Amino acid sequence: MKLFNRLADRFAKVEPLPVGTHHLQTTQDEKPYRVHLRLQQDGSGVLIVNASTVLQLNPTAAECAFHFIKGSTPEEAAKQISTRYRINKRVALEDFNNFTEQIHTLISTPDLDPVSFMGFEQAAPHSTELSVPLRLDCALTYRLPENTQAEYAPVKRVTRELSTDEWKIILNKAWGIGIPHITFTGGEATLRDDLPELIAHAESIGQVCGLLTDGMKLADKKYLDQLLKTGLDHILFILQPEKKESWTALETIMPEDIFVTVHITLNKNSGNMGQVLEKLASLKVQSLSLTLADDSLDETYNALRDQAAELGLSLKFDLPVPYSANHPIAFETLEDHIPNGAGRAWLYVEPDGDVLPAQGKADQVMGNFLRDEWNAIRS
Repeated sequence: MKLFNRLADRFAKVEPLPVGTHHLQTTQDEKPYRVHLRLQQDGSGVLIVNASTVLQLNPTAAECAFHFIKGSTPEEAAKQISTRYRINKRVALEDFNNFTEQIHTLISTPDLDPVSFMGFEQAAPHSTELSVPLRLDCALTYRLPENTQAEYAPVKRVTRELSTDEWKIILNKAWGIGIPHITFTGGEATLRDDLPELIAHAESIGQVCGLLTDGMKLADKKYLDQLLKTGLDHILFILQPEKKESWTALETIMPEDIFVTVHITLNKNSGNMGQVLEKLASLKVQSLSLTLADDSLDETYNALRDQAAELGLSLKFDLPVPYSANHPIAFETLEDHIPNGAGRAWLYVEPDGDVLPAQGKADQVMGNFLRDEWNAIRS
C-alpha cells in the first residue's frame, strides 16, 4: 500500500503510540473474527488476524490498525493520523479506508500465508529491535519415524520430553510476553499423541500455529481433519521426492484450506529436481523452502531458484528445517541477503524446554522456557 511507503521515513521523530497489546472480537458477515495488535517500542506493530495470519506493520500501518481495533470512525482516525504525520486529512482518510478494506478482505480470504499478505509493507523484524520474538519453534520431540537414521537428531543432550501440561505452560508464557506465532517441530512432531491438544491450546489463546512434518501421518484423512479442526494454520511439509507415499500425503493435504510450504533438502542423489518443481506447481503449491545437504550444489540451487520463480513458487528462508539423514543441520539455507533473525525474530525450544537462538545452536543455551523468567532468557 502506498500509504506505508509514503510515510514510513518522512517524520521519523513522530512520537509513537503507547506500547501494549490491543484486542478486538466482533463479526463480519455474521462470522466471528478476532484481531490482536501488539504495538512495539519503535511504533511498529504486529497484527494477528483470526489467530491465523501475522502482519508485521510499520508505525503508520500500526496506527491504522490501532484505530481499526479501537472502533474509531474514519473521520476520527483521519484527524489523528493527519495531525500526527502532518498530512492532508483527505489523504489520511483515503489511506485509513484502504487499510480497513484490506483487513476486511484478509478476514474473508482463506488459505493465507501465515506471515505476510497482499501489499502490506512489513516492518522488517530482523533489522528492528524487537522486545520479544515473533515466532517460537517448539521441538516437541527428537524421535524420528522408523527406518530413519536418528544420529542427526541431537537426542544425547536432551534427557527428557516435556509433558503436555508443561508445554501448555510454555505456550501460555509465550503468549503472555507477546509471541504470536508457534511452530511445532522435532524430530517428527506427529509422533506425540498430544499434538492435536497442543495445537488446540495454542489456537485457544490466540496464537498462529504451524507444523513441520514429513506428512506421512497426515495422509490419514481422519488425522489430518483432526489437526485442521483443532486450529492448525499452516504446514511446513518435508517432501521426500523419491517416495511415492510422500507425494500421496502432499496430494491429500493440498486440497484443504490450509497454507502449505514444501521443504526440500538437496543432495547429490536428488535426481531431476526440475521435474519435482513442475509437479509441485501442478499441485498448486505456492511456497517453497530449499536447503542443501552438500555445499557443492550451489549451482544446482541457483538454477532451481530461478525455475521456482518462473513457476510462481515463492522461496522462504527463515523457516525451521528438519533434522534428518539428508540434512545434518550443519548447512544453512542459501540466500545472498538473508536477514539474521535467529535469537531476535525467532527462538528455538528443545524437547526439555531449553531455549536456543536457533535450531542447531546447542552451545548457546539461553535458559529454559519452563523454569526461567523471560527477562532472564533474553538477557
